[in-house]
Amino acid sequence: MLSNLKPQAPDKILMLIEEFKADTRQGKIDLGVGVYKDPQGVTPVMRAVKAAEQRIWESQTTKAYTGLAGEADYRNAMAQMVLKDVPTDRLASLATVGGTGAIRQALELARLANPDFTVYVSDPTWPNHLSIMKFMGVPFVEYRYFDNDTRGVDFAAMKEDIAKAKQGDIVLLHGCCHNPTGANLTLAQWEEVAEILEKSGAVPLIDLAYQGFGDGLEEDAAATRLIAKRLPEVLIAASCSKNFGIYRERTGILFALAENSAARDLSQGSMAYLNRQNYSFPPDHGARIVSTILTDEALRADWAAELEEVRNSMLGLRAQLASELRDLSGSDRFDFIAEHRGMFSRLGATPEQVAKLKSEAAIYMVGDSRLNIAGLNKDTVPVLARAIIDAGI
Repeated sequence: MLSNLKPQAPDKILMLIEEFKADTRQGKIDLGVGVYKDPQGVTPVMRAVKAAEQRIWESQTTKAYTGLAGEADYRNAMAQMVLKDVPTDRLASLATVGGTGAIRQALELARLANPDFTVYVSDPTWPNHLSIMKFMGVPFVEYRYFDNDTRGVDFAAMKEDIAKAKQGDIVLLHGCCHNPTGANLTLAQWEEVAEILEKSGAVPLIDLAYQGFGDGLEEDAAATRLIAKRLPEVLIAASCSKNFGIYRERTGILFALAENSAARDLSQGSMAYLNRQNYSFPPDHGARIVSTILTDEALRADWAAELEEVRNSMLGLRAQLASELRDLSGSDRFDFIAEHRGMFSRLGATPEQVAKLKSEAAIYMVGDSRLNIAGLNKDTVPVLARAIIDAGI
């Protein structure tokens, strides 16, 4: 039987990681992998996470199963962080295996509710969005999003495309820090998106993977909260990997905002059912770290302060890179890098130019020219800037 398996296409980002490891050149720079790194190139364990784990280790008396939907403390704390004032009698929630698991369960829930749905997804988007939908056999269409000339959002084209979504379809939106482009909608534009979805009856699925990495914890949740207040039904997939730095703990959550309490109860039961069919009980350690931090005033304050340090570090790197490129190019064509938010920016380079960066300068980034700003430090920014100019970008 197993010999009948067909080889699967390898993940391009994972391939890039292995290629980077095998490169023996001194001074090589990894801007491909999507994890935060400090100036020393380390993805650190946050202070509050260490303190929370110590507290859990000292107080935990059992490793028995949690509920199918995860612990209530975690789900309630995350609902407060992400949504704040949304009526709880309309909100169902589910602990998941990372934000990726939340996306998968959201699509499974949508299929249970409407087997004939289509997903509208930005062009470009996080590659795993497309991979998951293709594997599931979920039909999708891409809506125009990124303007390769301005490196900003082509909002007129986006509005035209998402207006084609029908009642019961899903429109997948990035809540903040768009991956892979770093180009975000303004709140005024989010209001227009909400109006379009109100008219069509399509359901937004918001992927909120980077809350706190863009303009701040509250600011990065503003668009999601706006949509939740305007629309009767909203799906939200959130991740704790980045903002808590607990990548390997695979801690995520799915929210389903329903039209009324009866629909909320149906959603909650269906979501628990989906967990049971997939991995049964969700992992608890990362969720318990998060709930311990969010429900303790001192831990939460320390976590929020360190998250701000991370965010400001990335903003500083963006400003430095844009300034270096302005000086080297004698133009403002790279100023978009300082305007983008989150870990990523898309340079708008050709695959050939990206390949030249790798072969001639040992600078690794994804083939679509997405670069991880957090992979830089103040010493490597000038190296990258010079390489970008030399590559003719």
